[in-house]
Amino acid sequence: MGKLRLDTAQEKGKMRVFYLLLIFLCGAQSYTASRPNIVLLMADDLGVGDPGCYGNKTLRTPNIDRLANGGVKLTQHLAASPLCTPSRAAFMTGRYPVRSGMASRSLIGVFIFTACSGGLPTNEITFAKLLKNQGYSTALIGKWHLGVNCYNKTDFCHHPLRHGFDYFYGLPTTNLRDCKPGEGSVFTSASRWLVFIPLQIIGIAVLTLGVLHFLGLLHVPISVFICLLLLASLILILFLCFLHYFRPLNCFLMKNFDIIQQPMSYDNLTQRLTTEAVQFIQQNAETPFLLFLSFIHVHTALFSSKEFAHKSKHGRYGDAAEEMDWSVGQILNVLDELGLANDTLVYFTSDHGAHVEEVTTKGEIQGGSNGIYKGGKSNNWEGGIRIPGIFRWPGVIQAGLEIDEPTSNMDIFPTIAKLAGSPLPEDRIIDGRDLMPLLQGESQRSEHEFLFHYCNAYLNAVRWHPQNSTSIWKAFFFTPNFNPKGANGCFSTHVCMCYGNYITHHDPPLLFDISKDPSERNPLTPTTEPRFHEILKVMQEASGNHTKTLPEVPNQLSPGNSLWKPWLQLCCQSSSSALSCQCDREK
Repeated sequence: MGKLRLDTAQEKGKMRVFYLLLIFLCGAQSYTASRPNIVLLMADDLGVGDPGCYGNKTLRTPNIDRLANGGVKLTQHLAASPLCTPSRAAFMTGRYPVRSGMASRSLIGVFIFTACSGGLPTNEITFAKLLKNQGYSTALIGKWHLGVNCYNKTDFCHHPLRHGFDYFYGLPTTNLRDCKPGEGSVFTSASRWLVFIPLQIIGIAVLTLGVLHFLGLLHVPISVFICLLLLASLILILFLCFLHYFRPLNCFLMKNFDIIQQPMSYDNLTQRLTTEAVQFIQQNAETPFLLFLSFIHVHTALFSSKEFAHKSKHGRYGDAAEEMDWSVGQILNVLDELGLANDTLVYFTSDHGAHVEEVTTKGEIQGGSNGIYKGGKSNNWEGGIRIPGIFRWPGVIQAGLEIDEPTSNMDIFPTIAKLAGSPLPEDRIIDGRDLMPLLQGESQRSEHEFLFHYCNAYLNAVRWHPQNSTSIWKAFFFTPNFNPKGANGCFSTHVCMCYGNYITHHDPPLLFDISKDPSERNPLTPTTEPRFHEILKVMQEASGNHTKTLPEVPNQLSPGNSLWKPWLQLCCQSSSSALSCQCDREK
């Protein structure tokens, strides 16, 4: 009898240990599920019609497609802006870029010069800051494009390491045609107005004054001719210096705060970025990590390594896109090899739509496809803001699911913050919404009843998805003037502008039902939509209420903040000359 009681007591003890162990394991699993690794993959200028999983039949993207097949594909995923800098600011902060001053009121809507003083303000909170505070290791590999310095070339106030990233390897500004010899220039139009036309005017003035002086009709002092010729020489010299020095001064790679390659070499650049990303995952496999791999592809200048050159059916653009897809595959493979796939949320997207005006003088199309959607980069037609949105988290997110609800790239901020266990900032408006209820099927509706579409700092359009309705209304207050007439973009200016003679205002606003007319071909009228005025009234009231939530903030993209400042210019410390700025520590 005594032995029986002893055995029973031992059994109860074992059961307690078992239950405690079970509770601990369940708690650990719950903790793991709520604190996954985060891998964010962002293409540059990739169109929603480029990946195979979004309908492309000729561009090979097997790894992006693999990601979609194993997760959720969003079909109405939207960039908060159709341009690089403001879109990325919104992505990083979960806020419309106009709230942080990262939306321009001038013609230039992005940062062009590394040595400018504008950038993501220091008081903005990025998802990298939130996750770092939760114990995550954080890294940004690739393109930043949100500023570097404020007052001197060592303060690095806008640098990724000041915004929550432990490690940065990549391009502080952006990839441009001017960065690659022989690829032309993005300054062609500016050069015409600032250089060639002034030189022509000076030339005509010198010729006219010379003829009048020769005929005796006007006495022109020789000093006038000398001054005009000196002015022409100065303009020409400054222009030639700009052409010579722009590449080394703006197109370079950094590792943390150090320049490691100036000017940047395109040789195996994607492989180098991929290697850095893979090594970061390997080094942090035992702790939660955030990796933001921000691709240089497929922004012009186009480039690809020998393994991918001349292999695509879509020329150099296709080569670049397929090389980027290879890189996505390398990231997925290392997650599998390390047994991290089930503990990692992977997100793939683009910063905005494809650049449809990227066509060379020889007729080579160097921009991507926006599928059935109108417009592209720099405008808020669907082609400019519809972007790929793919999420994979095996065991947590259902594989093969497709969601056709309006979502935004601002939603990443609150989504991963909550997964990491971080509270959202309470001292500011967060415009993004947690996507997990939608991704896990707990909700069938997007939390965005209204989304606002900005052209630089100007409210351009509003989208309304009414409760208990399948309609998705979109109203334009103004639209860009495409040129030439009948084109699908602004080819004369290379990108569409946001004010003045470049746009057409609409009163009443131009109204579409995106759920029935996603290509935005047939604007509605009071005749075709009986509730026309009622719908517009609701949308205009929502726009007015939204505008009231926007405090005045410093404009980071003002001309004063965007211009090149010599005292902010970064240069290799090993350079023998302040103007040479050349080094290559990658070798």
